[in-house]
Amino acid sequence: MTHPRLLLSAAVGLAVTLGATGVAARFARQAPVPPADLVLRNGRIVTLDAARPEAQALAARAGHIVAVGSNAQVEHYIGASTQVIDLGGELATPGFIEGHGHFTGIGQMKLGLELQNAKTWDDIVALVAEAVKKAKPGQWIEGRGWHQEKWAHPPQPNVEGFPTHASLDAVSPNNPVVLTHASGHGAFVNAKAMALSGITRDSPNPEGGEILKDRSGDPVGFLRERAAGLVKRGAGEPVPTPAEADARARRILVLADHEVTSKGITTFEDAGSSPAVIDQMKRLLDAHDLSVRLWVMIGARDTPNLASVLDPYRMLGYDDGHLTVRAIKAYMDGALGSRGAWLLEPYSDKPDSTGLEVMPLDEIRRIAQLAIDHGYQFCIHAIGDRANREVLNVYEGAFKKNTKNGKDVRWRIEHAQHLSAADIPRFGQLGVIASMQAIHCTSDAPYVVARLGAARAEEGAYVWQKLMKSGAIVTNGTDAPVEDVDPIPNYYAAVTRRTADGTVFYGGQKMSRMEALRAYTTLNAYAAFEEDVKGSLAVGKLADVTIFTKDITTVPDDQIKTAKVAYTIIGGRVVYKRP
Repeated sequence: MTHPRLLLSAAVGLAVTLGATGVAARFARQAPVPPADLVLRNGRIVTLDAARPEAQALAARAGHIVAVGSNAQVEHYIGASTQVIDLGGELATPGFIEGHGHFTGIGQMKLGLELQNAKTWDDIVALVAEAVKKAKPGQWIEGRGWHQEKWAHPPQPNVEGFPTHASLDAVSPNNPVVLTHASGHGAFVNAKAMALSGITRDSPNPEGGEILKDRSGDPVGFLRERAAGLVKRGAGEPVPTPAEADARARRILVLADHEVTSKGITTFEDAGSSPAVIDQMKRLLDAHDLSVRLWVMIGARDTPNLASVLDPYRMLGYDDGHLTVRAIKAYMDGALGSRGAWLLEPYSDKPDSTGLEVMPLDEIRRIAQLAIDHGYQFCIHAIGDRANREVLNVYEGAFKKNTKNGKDVRWRIEHAQHLSAADIPRFGQLGVIASMQAIHCTSDAPYVVARLGAARAEEGAYVWQKLMKSGAIVTNGTDAPVEDVDPIPNYYAAVTRRTADGTVFYGGQKMSRMEALRAYTTLNAYAAFEEDVKGSLAVGKLADVTIFTKDITTVPDDQIKTAKVAYTIIGGRVVYKRP
């Protein structure tokens, strides 16, 4: 992949041939060169570049790396205006790339109730009660992050482990409440929200969704998968003016940007945004209000006129590599925690269900053809073994018919969490990228066996090593805001598969330290067709660097989670420095 920003002068290229010896090396040290904008020195720089795997120092100019080598070799890039950071032995790596997350979801979560740390349903009810005290009459109370499997004990009463809306009604009789599940694949509402949304005992289940009901047939408040789309958020409130709506949309993106850059993320692969959101991203980049690089999938279910927007919205490296749109996102099924993942056999803890197919296969096939016709990657959410099999079948059929774009299309399955043994080799055979999230393994582990049974869990749950041995590319991300976007606990999950109580979940599938580092950098770059400009630290590439307070590649396992991000550097500019 060729990029105009990589066209550096021959003189600079010669001056930074730092690995040379003899006369060439002396010339490289002595030749006058323009000063760098930024120099990092006295560190352990793990470059992930095969030509020079480690270095002490690095220099960047005009957003790109111009030198990598020893302190002495980089010294002559320091001028009067050069920012010099003494790493003091700290670890620097290629900038961490969030391989799958929801950018606007991170910002939206900051505007509502953050429920991920609640220990019980009663904690959530108490948070809603406090919010009602501050809310205007009829104002919607919104929140996200709860997960019924992560509470200290099940709520009483409950249906399938989910609470009933009566407890919310008691504290919020007049304010509608909608609380999005941590997975994003369901929502819980109170009676007021159901009334405003027209949800009653007679409401049918929408295609790809379910209104959970009790034995008497009354809705309990939980809306599984696409049923959450029945909620008419904002009903009864004054309609915001265009200026108010625009200000809120801008604030959501800025909040997300601050959050991800503070966690060491230099590129964020956004798993599904509408054209309107992409337009807003572009406007904020033009105003220099965003720092992180964004690689965006157009959300198929958010874009009714998908075919008509693909060509106008396709862009590569807009604003010096800050915005790329070259993928389509679709959903095959739901999440395991909400029992929406589509399985080949029934749930072990719900024998009357195999989950949900949230988009018809014919629609998935239609979008696959659009992706081929318009030169887009296709990225499909698939968690259950049935969903993964069906997506692999669609991909295989599309690849056989594809005479337009060759074999290197790099289509992805987002999550690929639970697989049949028969389908694992197909990832490598077909060249399908498994875009996975290590922290889902350790976060979900306490209920995976209950959902799938021990045999299915061992066979195909988060099988990173099995996939890699098949020849597949396995990448890493957090699915934020489903999990915290912080890469450090996610990296820890990848190399230990250790749950909160110390249990190791099928440890034979864990990654090595370097495998986990590559999954967060070089392989995420590859999965986005961006390996020529990022993912490793080499001359000519973008100067995107993450610096840590501890060497997460060498410290004992129990010290990894105590590491912090010291600096986030994007295009040779420090966008975050730890206080």
